[in-house]
Amino acid sequence: MKIGVVIFPGSNCDHDTYYVAKEVFGQECVFLWHRDRTLPEVDLVILPGGFSYGDYLRCGAIAKFSAIMDRIRQFAAGGGLVLGICNGFQILQEAGLLPGVMLRNRGLKFICDFVHIRVERNDLPATLGCRQRQVLRLPIAHNEGSFYADPELLARIESNRQVLFRYCDGQGNVSDEANPNGSLHNIAGVANEAGNVFALMPHPERASEMALGSDDGKYLFQSLAQWAENRISASAQ
Repeated sequence: MKIGVVIFPGSNCDHDTYYVAKEVFGQECVFLWHRDRTLPEVDLVILPGGFSYGDYLRCGAIAKFSAIMDRIRQFAAGGGLVLGICNGFQILQEAGLLPGVMLRNRGLKFICDFVHIRVERNDLPATLGCRQRQVLRLPIAHNEGSFYADPELLARIESNRQVLFRYCDGQGNVSDEANPNGSLHNIAGVANEAGNVFALMPHPERASEMALGSDDGKYLFQSLAQWAENRISASAQ
């Protein structure tokens, strides 16, 4: 598959994501500049982590106005795959492509640590290679990662099965003790209703080789590659 990784001013995980996609998992990968007004032929767009525009105003609030975002909205509306990681999640929320908002962590402190998340759906492109309720160990690094939605929206997210990952303990138990930032319903990742735009706060690209302490991030990248292979096979029949 061909992957486009967006670079915003302040992105700091763009090269990590590019390296993992291309060098670790052997996928074709290109950088996309935030000022670009065209989008090359890609199968997946990744909005990486970092601090786009210094996180001024709100996280992702300025990045949503970048020229590339107009094309990403069109890409997503046409069924293209879009993945947001950490700050990319926040940008997709600000852009209206994913539900909810991110508030300050309940402890009002930046958190940089490994956490466990549980796979809630394994029928979407990012989780095809995962088992239902599989537990992944991935790192987080954020100050505004507390997922919030008003009661009506939260109920709709749950009823539509848009929750992709929840924070849990190592055994897969979802509890307040396993919730690092106060996210409602322990939500660590969501998808849009169509299932082609998805994001998570933990960093899979920082846990795709055992030298980094975990390679559980491989499940997401391998799942996306598997989805692309399945699509190619289906179109050839």
